[in-house]
Parts: sequence; structure tokens; C-alpha cells
Amino acid sequence: MSTQAFNGAYLLPLFAEIEQARAEGAYRQLPAPAPASSLAADDAPLGPYAAAHLIRNSYTAGLAHADALRRLTVAGEIDPTSPWTLLRGALENFATGLWLPDGSGRAERRRRALSLWEEDMRNRHQHEQDTGHLPTGGGMTGAQRRAEIRTLADSLGLAPLTAPKTNLILLAAAPAAGLTAVKVCAAWRAASGFAHSRYWPNLRASQPRAAIPGADGIHTVALVIDEDQHRPLADYCRTMLNRLQEDYTARARAR
Repeated sequence: MSTQAFNGAYLLPLFAEIEQARAEGAYRQLPAPAPASSLAADDAPLGPYAAAHLIRNSYTAGLAHADALRRLTVAGEIDPTSPWTLLRGALENFATGLWLPDGSGRAERRRRALSLWEEDMRNRHQHEQDTGHLPTGGGMTGAQRRAEIRTLADSLGLAPLTAPKTNLILLAAAPAAGLTAVKVCAAWRAASGFAHSRYWPNLRASQPRAAIPGADGIHTVALVIDEDQHRPLADYCRTMLNRLQEDYTARARAR
């Protein structure tokens, strides 16, 4: 792995944003919503299943993904796959943080938060089944938490909870950030292709640098990042990060 064929100057604005969010080896957290804020009003009946928890966690996770790419770049350890997968994670995180408080009306925003929590507890239940783990000390299982969340949604008169789909979150979050939804999804699909070791992204989003003949007549092709394809993904991440910070600050401050 080498940065010899990788310029990556387009990543510097995103990296500068990430470095500003670091302090003493940790990431600066988004503040808890003020008691008199619009976000606090959204979350008031949700108890431990508040949207603010999900938004703040998504923000921090996105920073960590983007910062991992920054550290790899500084170390000169760039490969054709990791930049795509790391920014894919950051994009999904920032998009989720934007999507949660962007629903049209308080009921829809609460439904989005509880839908994500319900999916979170479904995954927790699956892990508990896989490992045979049961909470001790009177703690609730993932299945019990899911039931509690569904009961809460019913008591609030919310529309049925549905498992959030990443592509639909991106389609909704992109316009909220002033971006074209189909273009954001196109970059995300390419990044997801690399994350799942698909063949087609190597043809659409990489550049060949050399072909090495093998003894069996099959050539091994050396690939590097196609910066023209990767640049939009970095730009989308930075735009969503900035919009997430702005929107959260506006919704979390006292009215």
C-alpha cells in the first residue's frame, strides 16, 4: 500500500473539519439538548429512547470513520478499498443524524426515533440468541425492549414502526443537506460495493495502474482509487457533517 499514486487533496477540507472536532484524544460531543429546546420537546415522552441519543451517537461514529481515513492517509497506508468503506460509514452516520430530526412534524420525528431504537433492539435480540446471553440483575432483554418500544409508540398514537433502510435514509437526508439524492445514493452504492467486495466497483470507480502477467496466462491488475469518483463521496460527507452540526445546534438550543 502506498500514497505514491494518490493525491487526495480533496480530502483535506473534510479532514480539517474532523480535526476541529478532536480534543485531547477524544471527539467533542454534541451537547445535550436544552430543556426548553424543540428537540427536548420531541423527546419528552420517549424516555430512554430519545432521538438526541441516536443523533449524538451517529455524529460521533461518523467522526470516527472519517478520522480513521485521515490517520491512514497521514501514515501513507492507502489502499483502493478502505477509503470507500470508511467514508461509506461516515456518510451513513451523518445521514442518520440528519434524518432523525427532519421528519415533517413531531409525530413523524418520534416515529423515526422509535423505529431506529426498535431496529437496534431487534439486532440486540439476535445477538443475545446467537450468544445465549441473558441480562442479569433484572435487566430487560432485547425482545422485551422491542415490546416496550412498540407499546410506547402505540400509546403516542404513532404510525406503525418500520425498520429504517439505509438507502431511504440517504434519499431523505440528502435534500435536507441541499444535496441531490440520486447522486448521493450513487456514491454510496459504489462505496457499498467496495465494502462487500463486489466486482463492479473496480470497473466503475477504480483506475488500473499496471497489469502483471501470471504463469497461467491470467493477469493481475493493480488498481488505485479513482479520485474523480471518490471526491464526491468526501464532499457529501463534509456537507452532511456541517449540516448535521448546524441543524442539531438549532434544534437543541433553548427557544
